[in-house]
Amino acid sequence: MKSRARSFRDPAGRLHFVGDSPVRQVYAEAADECRALVGGEFFQGMMKNGEVVRTRVLDKAPGELATVTRPGELILAHESIPFPSFPAEWCGEMLKAAALLTLEMAERGLARGVGLKDATPYNVLFKGSRPVFVDVLSFEKRDPLDPVWLAQGQFMRTFLLPLLAASHLGLPLSTLFLVRRDGMEPEQLYRMLGPLDRIRPRFLSPVSLPVWLSGRAEREAASVYRPRRSKSGEQAEFVLRTQLKGLRRQVERSWRPPARSTWSDYETSCSYEKDAFDQKSSFVEEFLRRTRPGRVLDVGCNSGHFSRLAAEAGSEVVALDQDPVVVEALYRKSAERGMNILPLVVDVARPTPAAGWNNEETPSFLARARGRFDAVFMLALVHHLVVTGQIPLDEVLALAARITNRHLVIEYVPPEDPQFKRLTRGRDSLYRQLTREHFERTAAQHFTIRERTKVIDQERWLYVMEKNPLV
Repeated sequence: MKSRARSFRDPAGRLHFVGDSPVRQVYAEAADECRALVGGEFFQGMMKNGEVVRTRVLDKAPGELATVTRPGELILAHESIPFPSFPAEWCGEMLKAAALLTLEMAERGLARGVGLKDATPYNVLFKGSRPVFVDVLSFEKRDPLDPVWLAQGQFMRTFLLPLLAASHLGLPLSTLFLVRRDGMEPEQLYRMLGPLDRIRPRFLSPVSLPVWLSGRAEREAASVYRPRRSKSGEQAEFVLRTQLKGLRRQVERSWRPPARSTWSDYETSCSYEKDAFDQKSSFVEEFLRRTRPGRVLDVGCNSGHFSRLAAEAGSEVVALDQDPVVVEALYRKSAERGMNILPLVVDVARPTPAAGWNNEETPSFLARARGRFDAVFMLALVHHLVVTGQIPLDEVLALAARITNRHLVIEYVPPEDPQFKRLTRGRDSLYRQLTREHFERTAAQHFTIRERTKVIDQERWLYVMEKNPLV
């Protein structure tokens, strides 16, 4: 089976994918240390707790990967995370959770003689709503007398400063990480702050002081990176532990999510009465009971009501919405209840593009989603894409067919619907052709309608469709 490289920045090894299975090639010079760490009590305990990706040593490299390995190298097989996501798709609470997990890994390793040489959100993936550390080569044997965590600067740039910018300035994490893959420099955030903000406690230490002292740091560059030594291992560990606890406190108070947004009260302001909404829920529940989809994509999830129904029915769920506030609320609920839901800030009309070197380090959302889901939900969504996004109906349905392996649960909202009229803003005549008959004819190019029902007291219709063969 053909392999493809995905990670190459670490000088100790490279991550490949053999099919959908992640396999790590560890170069000979790092193989013995990595083997000892992976087999040690520290690493095994974190794997058992689900904090670090499950990993095992392979006797030989699989498939075509065997042609690029050399004698003395170590081959590791990792658990495949159901749906990989990246910081540009996370809400603030997810980035905060990844930051706290990273600090936990660094702090817990101190007593075991293990250090963390990298501190970036790209080392973390989410399995449902739970963060999992996935970069095994970020761990290394620690010099017991070294009191410096060299990864602190990277941690500040990729975790703390983006959280502060998103919380205080309202800058979307999607914008921050798509424009600045490796985070923000203190100078960049400093220029965005007003004079009073620069001296507030939450910005003084991570932003203003580094900027004010940057001239001195450049003058003393030769000594900044000179190895430092403590008098004892206990002293070095105390200094590092104090440093990590301070970072934890800064992270804890860095993120303050906005309370409201345009769509955060949609369920209370939408045109559904209770009986109609209950009917819609029953329709989805019956579909889930009958088909038992293993993986569900809920596009335009809002509060995540239907995502929760799918998770409760045993499905792995990825839930999308363009509104970070509603994604934040869904993530909090999912994390608190341990539900198998991965909420992401993704606008399906403008999905996350591929990024990184050769556009291959972080694949696009659509490349990751294609053919991965047994069912796709598009409930109360299509009219938003057609009107607000100006996406033709046939394109919307073609996209659904590319993503789902089998089923599509979709809602038709007619142009006469109050929510539809709210979006058209007087341009109703442009959408008169979007009748139910037109909707069904267009869907037939990609799907076969298996079930349809009219929503009580409304002209909305709910459909279960099955993907046509060879589509």
